[in-house]
Amino acid sequence: MLHGVSFEVPRGQVTGLLGPSGCGKTTLIRSIVGVQVVAGGEVTVLGEPAGSPNLRRTIGYSTQNPAIYRDLSVQENLRYFAAVLGAPRNDVDRVLAEVGLTGQRRQLGGTLSGGQLSRASLAVSLLGSPELLLLDEPTVGLDPVLRKELWTLFQGLADRGVTLVVSSHVMDEAARCQRLLILRDGEILADDSPEALRDRTRTTDLEEAFLRLIEERLAA
Repeated sequence: MLHGVSFEVPRGQVTGLLGPSGCGKTTLIRSIVGVQVVAGGEVTVLGEPAGSPNLRRTIGYSTQNPAIYRDLSVQENLRYFAAVLGAPRNDVDRVLAEVGLTGQRRQLGGTLSGGQLSRASLAVSLLGSPELLLLDEPTVGLDPVLRKELWTLFQGLADRGVTLVVSSHVMDEAARCQRLLILRDGEILADDSPEALRDRTRTTDLEEAFLRLIEERLAA
C-alpha cells in the first residue's frame, strides 16, 4: 500500500525506483500504467489520466514475470505483440538486436533461460518506440555483464529522449540513474539525484545513504 506518494518524473531521464522487496515499487508502477486501482488522488501520464486508451502506444511496460508465450518462438511473440500495438513489422529486428536476442529469434519461449526471458519481455516493451518505459526489476537474476549491457541500453534510450522508470532493490544500480525515488513501507524517503542524496546523508555509498534515511525517519 502507498501512502501520500506524490512526485513528477522528468522526460528523457532514467529515474530509479529503489527500495526493498514489498515496499510498493510494483504497486506504484502498476498505478502509472493504469492497471492498479487507486483509492485516492490522481495519476497523470504524458498529460493523460493513467490507463487512458491514448497512452497504449506511448507506454512500454515490462513486468517482473516474463510476459511472453512459451509455445511461440521469440520472433513469433514479438510479431504478435507488434501487431497488437500497431508497431512497424521491422521493429522486431530492431528490438531483438537492442536486447541481444537476435541469435535466439527462432527459439521457443519455453526453452529460454531466465536471463533470456527477461530480455524477451524487455524487447516487447520496446516495440513501437514508446515515449515512456516502465521496467519492473528488469535486471533480476541477470549476470553482471548483461546487467551492465542493459543499463547502457537504458541510458542510450534516455539520450534519445525516452523517459524511463526502472525499479530495483539492488542499491548499486542507483548510481546509474539521473534521479532516484527511494521507497520504504509505501512512502517516499527521498526524491533526488544520487549526488544530492550522498551530500544529504554525508556518505559516498548509496546503500549507506539508504540506511541513514531510514534512521532519520525512525528518529523523526
